[in-house]
Amino acid sequence: MGLTRARRTLFAMICAVAIAGVYAAQPVLAQIGTDLGVPQAHLGWIVAAGQLGYLAGLAVLVPLGDMVDRRTLIAGHLALTAAGAALAATATQISTLLIGLGAAGLFAVVVQTTVAYTAALSTPDERGRNLGAVTSGVVLGILGGRIAAGALATAWGWRGTYLALAALLVALACLALATLPPDPRTSHATYRQVLTSLTALFTEPLFLSRGLIAFFLFASFGTLWSGLALPLAAAPWHLSPAQIGLFGIAGLAGALGAARAGRWADSGRASAVTGAALALLAASWLAIGQAPRSLWPVVIGVIVLDFAVQAVHVSNQHLLTTTHPHRTSSVVGGYMIFYSLGSALGAAATTTVFATAGWTGSSVLGAVFAGCALLVWAASRRTANTAEQPQLIG
Repeated sequence: MGLTRARRTLFAMICAVAIAGVYAAQPVLAQIGTDLGVPQAHLGWIVAAGQLGYLAGLAVLVPLGDMVDRRTLIAGHLALTAAGAALAATATQISTLLIGLGAAGLFAVVVQTTVAYTAALSTPDERGRNLGAVTSGVVLGILGGRIAAGALATAWGWRGTYLALAALLVALACLALATLPPDPRTSHATYRQVLTSLTALFTEPLFLSRGLIAFFLFASFGTLWSGLALPLAAAPWHLSPAQIGLFGIAGLAGALGAARAGRWADSGRASAVTGAALALLAASWLAIGQAPRSLWPVVIGVIVLDFAVQAVHVSNQHLLTTTHPHRTSSVVGGYMIFYSLGSALGAAATTTVFATAGWTGSSVLGAVFAGCALLVWAASRRTANTAEQPQLIG
């Protein structure tokens, strides 16, 4: 059957726009806080709401992708994500904003359904290329979405950002219904079967170690991107949301620079790449911590951090899907639970720490998360080496 270039592009756009809604608040946190009267120490919960919604969606909505027609599911989840974004755009109280962002995050797991549908519509010889192209949309949405959000917020305010996002999501939902083919599957798993498969993964050492690495990895990632707007909007810089959003270009360059991580993993170097990238992640905070004094070190640090995060993320998923080739949806969905928990922790913790210890405190926090990920990697590598050693029979 194969997947046409037009459909591959549509899938990448769906991933980019859906995931952008989870991160769009990051460059405009200060603006939202001023408008709704949110204390600085609590601003991190605005981003965490979307992350926690995404976490819930991974647990309860992703299994639907193995049960119902994925074309209809994609369109429905895009429409519901749009409803969440529209609610956030019209919020006059923080509670309403959090509900809207939580709903947008909940249904943004359409990304996982889209990736699974990409694999289903691809021929074996093009599956890797198609998956790479579609998942690049996720990177574009996470990092490029910040640039767009900052620019839109400067022109139309933060509410205009979410209204534009809602309009895009509705357009994509209509396009998906009109142009995507019906789901080719003739049999479907039950909800209980999918959940049982997912639960069983949490007893496996490889899955747990890679999940914990992802937890600390994205806690460090969230510490940067949910907190960076605060020192940049403060003295001596006083940058606008659009200017803050431009830092996403540096992050995008770093993340896309890690595209070769998949090829490195294919050659059997996934574990070595993980260790080296985590060391880079920890070191990047030395430069990022200079934000109150100089911006160029921050640009370099952001490039290195996003390169490291993407390299580890690709290596993790490569190892897990290679180990579980017949249940990739369950293993990626379960792995992404760690991702969401870590991102939410970083988002909530960085603003709390910033309010009491400034950006230096937030930078130490990000480096500690990176160090914890490195320790998990070292421990799992040592355990694997021990298990591979021949046992002496005395």
